[in-house]
Amino acid sequence: MKFSARIYKIGVNPYVFLPVKILKKLFKDAGKEKGNIPVKLIINEKTFIQNLVRYSGKWRLYLNTPMRKAAGKDVGDTTEIDIEFDGAERTTPMHPKLKLALKKNKKVHEIFMQLPPSRQKEILRYINFLKTEESVDRNIKRTIGFLSGNERFIGRDKP
Repeated sequence: MKFSARIYKIGVNPYVFLPVKILKKLFKDAGKEKGNIPVKLIINEKTFIQNLVRYSGKWRLYLNTPMRKAAGKDVGDTTEIDIEFDGAERTTPMHPKLKLALKKNKKVHEIFMQLPPSRQKEILRYINFLKTEESVDRNIKRTIGFLSGNERFIGRDKP
């Protein structure tokens, strides 16, 4: 489903509104009208995955920097987007070293499992994108300290 939309900005986040007809189709395809709606979009022949989210009473499609660069557009410009519901599974794997550390400490594992899914994903992604084994080891130690309530991690106070 193709549409044109002006790029707006709320806070530091650029976004577009979707036409009502397209929103209704996405809701139908997703089988829901609440929560994030996973979508796949094409901008200037480049494919991206994103979530359609409701914020401040309105559904918004946030456009990150790579998306806007692909479009050659920025806030205030109008861009063309081809969008569809994305039913593919979106999971973030747990780093084997983090899995082992959590297995060794059941209390910390329980705390991790009680975190909101978005916080779990934030931790998993942070660990997975580290470049060296030393960084992984150091940050898993910090993760365990964070979950134990002993230190800050990824800019967050203890859970």
